[in-house]
Amino acid sequence: MNTQPAIGAGSLELLADVSEAIESGAGLPEVARATGRALNASVAVIDASSSVLAVACASPDDERDVLSGAHGSDVLELKVADAVVGQLRFRARGEPPAPALLRMVGAVIALEVERARAPERASEEAVSSFLSDLFGRRVTDRENIVARALELGLELDGGMSVVVVRAHPHAPTEGDWRGRVLRIAARGAHAVANGAVAAPVDDELVIVVPGSDGALARRTAEAVCRELELNLASFHVAVAVSRAATDPVDAHRASAEALLAANVALAQGQSFLAFEETGAYRILLPAMSEDPGELQRFHDETVAPLLAYDAQYDTELVRTLETFLDSDGNVAGTAQKLYTHRHTIRYRLERVKELTGLDVGSTDGREKLGLGLKAMKVLGIMPPQGPITEPGAEAGQVPREQTDR
Repeated sequence: MNTQPAIGAGSLELLADVSEAIESGAGLPEVARATGRALNASVAVIDASSSVLAVACASPDDERDVLSGAHGSDVLELKVADAVVGQLRFRARGEPPAPALLRMVGAVIALEVERARAPERASEEAVSSFLSDLFGRRVTDRENIVARALELGLELDGGMSVVVVRAHPHAPTEGDWRGRVLRIAARGAHAVANGAVAAPVDDELVIVVPGSDGALARRTAEAVCRELELNLASFHVAVAVSRAATDPVDAHRASAEALLAANVALAQGQSFLAFEETGAYRILLPAMSEDPGELQRFHDETVAPLLAYDAQYDTELVRTLETFLDSDGNVAGTAQKLYTHRHTIRYRLERVKELTGLDVGSTDGREKLGLGLKAMKVLGIMPPQGPITEPGAEAGQVPREQTDR
C-alpha cells in the first residue's frame, strides 16, 4: 500500500510559482524562495563545485543546519540528463514533501542552474581559448592581443604576470572539484587584483594579473595560496607566479616562468614559489620554453635510469643522490640526513655510477647529475616513493654510528 504523500492542488499551484519565478528571469534567489514555499521547507541551492548559489532559510542558524546537513536536512541531486549540476539541500518544516513533487521541483531547478551557468562557461571558454593562443604564440601582434583581451574584459596593454595553480586531492573526491578549485582561486585573486582573470588553459589553472606591477602579482598569488589552503584542507596545493611582462607580446615568457616555478614547487613540496626564487633552475627556462625535447633528452641521459630503477625495485637512488649533492658530496652528512649507514650510501652511489655512467666523485659527474635532477623537476617528473630495500639498508632505518667523510 502506498503511504507516500500525494501532490495536492495547492502544491501544484506552488510548483507553478517556481516555474513563474524562472520564466520571469527573477534569478535563483527568488527561485529558491518559491521552492521553499512549494516544499514547505528551508532550502539551499548548491552548484557542482559546492558553491552556494541561493538560500531561503528562516534564520542564520537554520541556514547553517541546512548547508551542513544537520537536524533532519536532506539532499536532492540536481541532474540534467546524466550530468549532476548541483544539489538542492532542504529541511521540511512539517510533513516531508511528496517524492513526485520533489522530483519535479528538482528537475526545474536543475535546468535553471544549468541555464544560469551557461554565460559563465561561455566566457570561461573564451578566456581559455585566448590565453591558450597567447601563451602558445599563435597570436603575436600586439594590437591584436590588446584588442582581443579587451573583448574579454582584460586590459593587457600595460603587460601582465601569470600565476599557475596546482591543486590535487589527497584522496578520490566526488563532484566537480576542479571547478571548485577554479572558483576559490578566482575569489582569492579578485580580493587583491580586481582585474585578474582565472581560467583553465591547456590542462593548467592559470590566473592572469594585468599590469607590470610584480609586487601586486605576488600578493595576488599569495592570496590565492592562502584561500586554497583555507578552503581545501584535504588537497595538496602549489601556487607559482612569474615575473611581470611589461609588454603583452612577452606573455609566453611569463607563462613559461610560472610553469617552471610550479613544477619546481611541486617537486620540492612547496605551496608557494615565485620564479625569482627558483635559483639555478632559471637557467633551464630557455630549454623548457624553446626546446623542451632537448631538456627531456638530457634528463633521459642522466637521471632517467635512476628513476626507472627506483620504480622497479622500490629503492631511493634519486633521493640519495639529491641529498648527497645537497650535502656538498659528504657521505657522512648524507647518511645522517637519511638515517642510513654510510656504507649503504656508498653502495647506492656506486649503483648511480653503474646505471648512469657518471661518477659522483668527479666534478663533471656531479654537475651533470645535478643538472639532470633540475631537469627532472622543471619537466614536472616526480620520482617514485618507496622504502629502501637494497642489501644493508634495513628499510632505511639503520642505527647511526660515528661517521666520517
